[in-house]
Amino acid sequence: PLTTHQLWMVSLSAPVSRDRSASRTTLYPYVRIDDDSARRWLADQWEITSREALVGRLDDLSRSGYRARAYRQTGVSPLAWDAALYVDITRRGFACGLIGEGDAWTALKNIVPTVVRQYASWQEYADHYLLGRQVWRAGLRDAADSDLPASQAVADEHLKALLDPENRASPWNLAPWDAISHPDRTP
Repeated sequence: PLTTHQLWMVSLSAPVSRDRSASRTTLYPYVRIDDDSARRWLADQWEITSREALVGRLDDLSRSGYRARAYRQTGVSPLAWDAALYVDITRRGFACGLIGEGDAWTALKNIVPTVVRQYASWQEYADHYLLGRQVWRAGLRDAADSDLPASQAVADEHLKALLDPENRASPWNLAPWDAISHPDRTP
C-alpha cells in the first residue's frame, strides 16, 4: 500500500489515465501486469526506448515542456499538463524496467515542490491540465478528433469525475491536495 504522499504523487497523472486498464492508486500504471504495453507506449508516443531517453524527456518536461508554447499562446504556463505527463511517463518507465522503483519515487518527488508552489487545489491543477491539453490539441490540427487518445469532452468528463466529492474511487479524494503538506502516513 502507498503512503498518502505516494498516492498524492501518483495522482498527479490521474487526468492522463482514463481507461479501465489504468491504475490510479499504485506506482505501477496498470491494474494488471503489462510491461510490454508500457514499453510500446513509451516508444510509440514519446520515442523513449532507453533509460537515457526517459531521463531526457523527464528533464525536458520538468524544465519547460509544453507550457512554454502554452505561455506564448495564452499568457498562462500550465504546469499541470507537463506534470501529469511527467508522472505518467515515470510510471510507465518503471513498469517496463527502464527505471527501478527507487528512481521512480525520486523522480516523482522532484516535481512535487514546483507543483505545490504553483497550485492550491486539485481544481486549479485540473483547470491548468485542461488548458495545457487544449493547447496541445491545437498543435495537432491535422489529426482528426477520432485519431486522438480522447476527445475534449471525454477529458472534461474524466476530470469532472476526479473532482466529484462523491466519487470514492477518485485518487484526488483519497489523497486531498493539502495532504502533501502534512506529515506522511499510511492510509
